[in-house]
Amino acid sequence: MENELKPLWRTFFSFNWKFGLFLILIICIPRFLLVLNANEMANYRYIGLIMLVSAVAPFIFLTNNGRKAIGMKKSAGKSWLWFAFLLGFFLSAILYVAGVMLYGHSIENWYIYIGKSYNIPNRIKENDKLVMFLIMAFTGMVFSPFGEELFFRGIVHSSFAKSLGNFKASLIDSSAFALTHLSHFGLIFFNEKWSFLPLPALIWVSGMFVVSLIFNLCRRKTGSLLGAIICHAAFNLGMIYTIFYLLN
Repeated sequence: MENELKPLWRTFFSFNWKFGLFLILIICIPRFLLVLNANEMANYRYIGLIMLVSAVAPFIFLTNNGRKAIGMKKSAGKSWLWFAFLLGFFLSAILYVAGVMLYGHSIENWYIYIGKSYNIPNRIKENDKLVMFLIMAFTGMVFSPFGEELFFRGIVHSSFAKSLGNFKASLIDSSAFALTHLSHFGLIFFNEKWSFLPLPALIWVSGMFVVSLIFNLCRRKTGSLLGAIICHAAFNLGMIYTIFYLLN
C-alpha cells in the first residue's frame, strides 16, 4: 500500500528496512538503558513512558492507510483471538516450568528476578496481595502489549516486510524484541552489583525470540495486531500470576 508515511516523514524516509532500523535504534536503545537504570535505582516510572512512545509511533509516522497496512484494524479471524489468549498463557507457563526446573527459586530464574521489581512484601495479607496482583496484572496486560505490539509486530515488522518479506521481517523484529528483553533479565543488578548470567540469559532471550514469533503468528492468523496484543497480554498475565502465587 502506498503512502504509508505521513508527508513530513516522506521527505526523509521511504517505508522500508532503513526506516525500520531507524525505529529500532531510536526506541530500543533508549529503552534498554532505561530498564537497566530502573533495575538499579528501583524506579520504573520512565518505563511506562517508553511504552507510550512505542504505542504512539504509528500515529506519529503513519497515515491512516499506513496504520491499516500494519494491522491496526478489526480482526478477520475472531476464533483465533481466543486461541491467542490460551496460547499466550501457555507460553508463560512453559517459561515458568523451565525456570523452576533449571534454577529453582534462585536469582538465575528469570521470573524470580523480574518479580523483585514488583516489590511484593514478604509478609502480606491475602487480600492485599490480591489487590496488588490485580493492579500489576492490569498494567501488564495493557501497557506493554499495546506498546510493544504496535511497535514490534506493527510498524517495525511492516517496514522490514515491505523490503524483505514477512518471514525475514519476523526474524528481525523477533530478534530486536528478544535482545531488548536482555535488559529485563540476563544483565542483572543484584546485591548492589551488576552481573551477567550467560546461560540463563541465552535461555531467556531464546524464549523471548520464540514468544515473539508466536505473537507474529497470532497477528497473521487474525489479520490484525489485536491477535498479537491478546496473546502478549495473556503471556504477561500468566507471568505475573506465577510470580505472585507460585514463586512468592
